Amino acid sequence: MTMKRILIPTDFSHNAWNAIEYTMAFFNKRPVHIHLYHIAYSGRINGEDDLYSNGVAIIEKGGKTKEKQLIALQRKIETLYPRTQATIDVRVAQSRFIEGIKSAVEELNIDLMVMGTKGASGLKEVTIGSHTGAVITRVKCPVLVIPERAVFESPKNIVFPTDFNMIYKQRILDTLFDVSDVHDSSIKVLRVANNEYPLNAEQEKNRNFLRDILEERSYSFHCIKSPRLEEGLQSFIDLMDVQIIAMVAKNLNFFQRLLFKPTVAKISYHTEIPFLVLHE
Repeated sequence: MTMKRILIPTDFSHNAWNAIEYTMAFFNKRPVHIHLYHIAYSGRINGEDDLYSNGVAIIEKGGKTKEKQLIALQRKIETLYPRTQATIDVRVAQSRFIEGIKSAVEELNIDLMVMGTKGASGLKEVTIGSHTGAVITRVKCPVLVIPERAVFESPKNIVFPTDFNMIYKQRILDTLFDVSDVHDSSIKVLRVANNEYPLNAEQEKNRNFLRDILEERSYSFHCIKSPRLEEGLQSFIDLMDVQIIAMVAKNLNFFQRLLFKPTVAKISYHTEIPFLVLHE
């Protein structure tokens, strides 16, 4: 497994702690390096007063105080997880949120970011949080988004929803495989079809490529007919015992429908199941 360096932005909230707990459970007994990262900034930024209302940034001063809080958080983790092979360091940065995340990813050579987010209540009003969306679309780093109601369960199955309209670059697949290898997860490739049309030549080509790449792994291909993408995904998750949803950030229309706009009452996956966001 090549996934070694993990960035967890934190604002010391319940949501951020949930992301830490999930990370510690997910990488249990793996020699990973975890960077706990808090972004502080003073003053107000027009239009960005609430930089990440559902998770990881707040307006404040007092970097030294926050550094002490981070050290206390580090000690709490080491006390609660005495057998962990993870090494943990802490850092406070003074910057705007996205710029701070970008510089940390680059400077620390991060393989995966884990972010806690508020679930149902936040989603009703501002979807998953405009700044989670900003991180997903503007920071070219894989992100594991942990909803507040997510409880770690060893991921037997990872669903990979796709419409087969894009070529899968190697970096996308490497990340998917790195994450699935940690718990020997099975990859379930899912097409939610809202019509009877068969795949076109390009989609067939992309599907066959994906099938070839997955040949040495535990995988399966599925198709669900549903007029609504979100409902099709929810029914598949309920049926197949899925623990993680993996998606390609580049496919924004597909991505936003699944992650940012599920307003139907019976759709609950976005409040309970982690999303793995893959980047090229």
